[in-house]
Amino acid sequence: MRAVLCGIVMSATVIGGVAPAAAQSDPARATVQQLDEALLGIMKSGGSTHSRAAAIAPAIDRAIDLPLMTRLVVGPGWSAIAPADQQALLAAFRRLTIAQYAANFDSWSGETFAIAPQVESRGLDRLVRTTLTVPGRAPIAISYRLRENAGRWQIIDIFYHNAISQVALRRSDFTAVLAKGGAKALAAHLDALAAKGSF
Repeated sequence: MRAVLCGIVMSATVIGGVAPAAAQSDPARATVQQLDEALLGIMKSGGSTHSRAAAIAPAIDRAIDLPLMTRLVVGPGWSAIAPADQQALLAAFRRLTIAQYAANFDSWSGETFAIAPQVESRGLDRLVRTTLTVPGRAPIAISYRLRENAGRWQIIDIFYHNAISQVALRRSDFTAVLAKGGAKALAAHLDALAAKGSF
């Protein structure tokens, strides 16, 4: 696994104030479990980055609310963007997300995911805590915030080490690009990041 999720985690938004909600049968937990299984699948299959991207794309579309996550990372400026440019940004953000997973989960050397049995509620959302164990390294805590969308619980943010918000990190970068060059510049920026396979 390339540098154990290199380049995806930085920033700080602490998770706290959550209350117990449900146990192992919770549908939010099932969403995370399916994503974890898909990630292990591409790690074990190896192959090219392109083949891993093709394999993980359907799982990402199911597990992550990409339209909402795109709006969240773009921030308040989203409402001022023309609909065609919004669709271009969504497509670029999807390509970036898939590229990152395909690049970072590139091989398997005994990694395992453990999902906490207790799902926690946070307002209308739910929080599922997991631990990624990499042989020879310290365990990595990864928590997922999910929201119900058309009857399906989907991920809207990912927190690393229970403190690092992917949305907050990306927003700080994306807002600056959007302010400087507009929506088309931001879409080009996302595509450049996707081509590098990291962020």
